[in-house]
Amino acid sequence: MFTGIIQGVGTVVEKRPAGGGMVFRIEAGFDLTDPEEGESIAVNGACLTARNITGNRFFVDVSPESLARTGLGRLEVGSRVNLERALRLSDRLGGHLVSGHVDCQGTVEERRTVGEYTLFSFSLDPALARYVIEKGSVTINGISLTVNSCEGSRFSVSIIPHTLAVTTLGELNTGDRVNIEVDIIGKYVEKLLAEHPVPTRSAGRINPAFLAEHGFLDGKG
Repeated sequence: MFTGIIQGVGTVVEKRPAGGGMVFRIEAGFDLTDPEEGESIAVNGACLTARNITGNRFFVDVSPESLARTGLGRLEVGSRVNLERALRLSDRLGGHLVSGHVDCQGTVEERRTVGEYTLFSFSLDPALARYVIEKGSVTINGISLTVNSCEGSRFSVSIIPHTLAVTTLGELNTGDRVNIEVDIIGKYVEKLLAEHPVPTRSAGRINPAFLAEHGFLDGKG
């Protein structure tokens, strides 16, 4: 799991095909303190396994499924990527719960400056639009962001100068493709409700009978 709070930007220093997928070597722009072989690192929002960690460089293997679902296949030597190491239970949850499993690729529909802020508008797969809500959370290239507004399959986010400076968001232009992960909580809630629908009640009120039925009262009074 991740939080969507980027620890730093890395650079692709090697890229080669392997078994239908790709192997990348990435140089992190920060120290990988206490590195663990096989640890998870989010690269532009995609959870990958780091191996052969040497200093601040490491290799990752990208499967054909990940190449199809994300924009990792478009990376070239010299490309910059957002990096986040996996969340520890003792860490602050500064963003939101991010799985590192990219849902789809979206497109930058608009970029404009509003005062000191940069406003981006993105489009995404219409089938996923229901998981994007106003003032909810969304992950763009691994970055936890708050949705300003949404309509249909488009939504907007407002980027503060700090986030623009410490991530690769500042490099995005209209037409660019990005990795999007919608809020995981909404997907779980939808599935649970579909499998265990809440019965409708004509009264529309919580009453003693309702509370007793669901274990909040002992049913004796």
